[in-house]
Amino acid sequence: MTTNLESLGQAIKQAQYRNHRTMDAALREVGVSLVQWDALRAIDRMPSASGHDLAVATFQSDQAFGTLANRLVDRGLISRAAGRGRRMEHALTDAGREALREGHRVATHALEELFAPLEEEQRATLEGVLRRLVQEP
Repeated sequence: MTTNLESLGQAIKQAQYRNHRTMDAALREVGVSLVQWDALRAIDRMPSASGHDLAVATFQSDQAFGTLANRLVDRGLISRAAGRGRRMEHALTDAGREALREGHRVATHALEELFAPLEEEQRATLEGVLRRLVQEP
């Protein structure tokens, strides 16, 4: 039996969409969107990273990340400082660290519910298959 690859691609997209909506709804409780929380996570993981590096890490264009970073600065969640050359370096503020911490709290609960239909072995298999799919050749 041959797998319908269009159907498989659609199922992946539907799962990603459900994940995005679930996380976005849960993170509203903390006062951030999934895109904002993802940026906070990237900044936390990559101290002093450039806007370009953070854009790549969060699957955004440089321009989109710049706009997002401006909003996060305006909300007091991150700070920016001049780096080498034209590079801007990003850091979490105390409020940003708190939003990140609270985001982890609500994300844990939301993701447990999202993946509840799968047994632990199925979750591990799914993660392994998806990681293999996105590996660079």
